[in-house]
Amino acid sequence: MKIDKKDVLKALEKITAPGEGKNLVESGAVTNVMVFGDEVVVDVTIDNPSLQARKKTEVEILKCIHREVYEKAKIKVNVKVEAPEKTTNEIKGKPIPGIQNIIAVASGKGGVGKSTITANTAVTLAKMGFKVGVLDADIYGPSIPMMFDVEYERPLAVKVDGKQKMKPVENYGVKVLSIGFFTRPDQAVIWRGPMASKALNQMIFDADWGTLDFLLIDLPPGTGDIHLSIMQAMPVTGALVVSTPQNVALADARKGVAMFQQDSINVPVLGIVENMAYFTPQELPDNKYYIFGQDGAKNLAADLGVEFLGQVPLVQGIREAGDVGRPAALQTATPLEEAFEEITRNTVRELVKRNKALPPTEAIKITTMAGCSAVKK
Repeated sequence: MKIDKKDVLKALEKITAPGEGKNLVESGAVTNVMVFGDEVVVDVTIDNPSLQARKKTEVEILKCIHREVYEKAKIKVNVKVEAPEKTTNEIKGKPIPGIQNIIAVASGKGGVGKSTITANTAVTLAKMGFKVGVLDADIYGPSIPMMFDVEYERPLAVKVDGKQKMKPVENYGVKVLSIGFFTRPDQAVIWRGPMASKALNQMIFDADWGTLDFLLIDLPPGTGDIHLSIMQAMPVTGALVVSTPQNVALADARKGVAMFQQDSINVPVLGIVENMAYFTPQELPDNKYYIFGQDGAKNLAADLGVEFLGQVPLVQGIREAGDVGRPAALQTATPLEEAFEEITRNTVRELVKRNKALPPTEAIKITTMAGCSAVKK
């Protein structure tokens, strides 16, 4: 018996493609049908790689052609699997109502001044007219309360939409929450990862942050469980990485950048800040001594293809300002104020560039930088 190709295709329309809801022909799964007398060759492509799916498709084709076309047909079925490319499951969190941009401030190692950069960037943004908050996520070494002169303050409880929430402590125009508010100064926080993550989630989602243009997150040093918890909890807009110029710090800063750039995390690195870049004695204001090496973080940024946001010198006044709880960037008409303003302007510039590339379904972000103070609400 001579078999008609049209009859074969008509029969294949009675078979549902695996996982498609359409028949094999309509879905495009049948890529080729050849007929030679009573011999039929069917080429079919499915996206289910399992052996069970392949075998089921082959058996159904054989049965259908034998039943609908010719029971003694000699049939060969070639099943090809083309599984769709697996998209990486990015670590995404749920948006926090009222917060426009979330910036994580990280460092590969401790002692490079990450919290100092966070505090001074926050007050500089506030001076520029932005609404700013700081979440101190350094669970085991919270220093933000001291730097904002609020270490003896405690968040108040407020009722929002019928729910009890924490009201962040505020100073210098910046809203602050830290685990340091809930422990004594001499009390060590000895928590396993899940406990720390739960505490952070409470400070993030059980807080009345109100409307913020920026929420800066002071992360712990290194690359660990807290970092992943933060990035799973909220959609971080971008990250700053802080380093000093010496090789030991740079090696860890490189790991910090790599963490954010992992496919499973994929948080844009806005740039690298070099702290303790050089020392200038007060009596020799024109001299620069590169105690920890010269331009190490700047060169690292160029090597990694990320922006270099600026340098902060090694100045006694920065340490003294942090110790008394008045960030150095609040001092007017000083080189320190200029340094932090440059870093902050560059950060906002990179954030604007990053947000322009977001799909339209993303939350509204900063869209202009006129005077470094315009935000689209």
